Amino acid sequence: MNAADVAPEPQGTRFPLELMYAAASQYYLDDATQADIAKRLGVSRATVSRLLTEARRHGMVEIKVHRPATLEEGPLAAGVAEALGLERVYLVPKVSGPALGPWLAPGLARALAGVGLAPGDVVLVSSGSTVYECARESLGHFPGVTIAPAVGGQEDPQPWFQTNETTRLLAERVGGVPAYLYAPALPGPELFYSLQHEPSVRKVMDLWGHAKCAIVGVGSPPLMRQVVPAFVPRYADSLRRAVGDVCSRFYDREGQPVGYPGSERLVATGLEELRGIPYSIAVAVGPEKVVSIVAGARGGYFKRLVTDALTAESLLAAIA
Repeated sequence: MNAADVAPEPQGTRFPLELMYAAASQYYLDDATQADIAKRLGVSRATVSRLLTEARRHGMVEIKVHRPATLEEGPLAAGVAEALGLERVYLVPKVSGPALGPWLAPGLARALAGVGLAPGDVVLVSSGSTVYECARESLGHFPGVTIAPAVGGQEDPQPWFQTNETTRLLAERVGGVPAYLYAPALPGPELFYSLQHEPSVRKVMDLWGHAKCAIVGVGSPPLMRQVVPAFVPRYADSLRRAVGDVCSRFYDREGQPVGYPGSERLVATGLEELRGIPYSIAVAVGPEKVVSIVAGARGGYFKRLVTDALTAESLLAAIA
């Protein structure tokens, strides 16, 4: 079959239907390679790739990916939820590689699907690399939902410390409406006072008490981290008791708040506000996060957890 022998291109398609069908049927039904198809149809391999894309777009090809039953939440997830006093735990397979987002995003997508988000609902996002990476992935479609930072921006150059950027990414991916917070995470005394009366800042801070959902990372003990936000005095005496944080709000092994010099000026959702959010979802993975997750759950700073199977097993071992 030659490209010159097919019918004219129908309206709304890039290629003739016969050509798309021929490429799709040979590729998906006959297991032909794109090189073989290109030779048979008298087109380039790049054109074959575009033909297959168009065939899917026009409904000639339907691809279904079935989630294996072994990956569904089962006894391990239920056991962790019960041990930590959480409403639900969403597990993904063992995370590997430097990028966490592609691995954890499917679990976070399932968690968000269970929230029942509607236009006008507010979803808060924290800073941190894990939440930032997940925000870049496919997490579902929630048009009209407001996405807002749970903590102010930071001086650090890494993008995951800029919560406005995480907000922008997530809103773009889910079809939501971003609400940006133009304030540093830890302003000086005079600026902090001024920000309390700045309408654009106050508008976002007022959302914290009305949020339906929050997506937060869980920080490991500050003395164990390679990188902490520049405004956090890592070696402050009080932080020696800290085993983790949510939204740069630190807590000890019992989940009790731990302050540090200047923390009274922190522009971030308070721990009591986090407790009051109906669907607070923590996204955390790794052995260094185990004690932080356990203490954060004890404090009630999140009600649901997205993690991997290996971390889940470590959580159960730590609690036993």
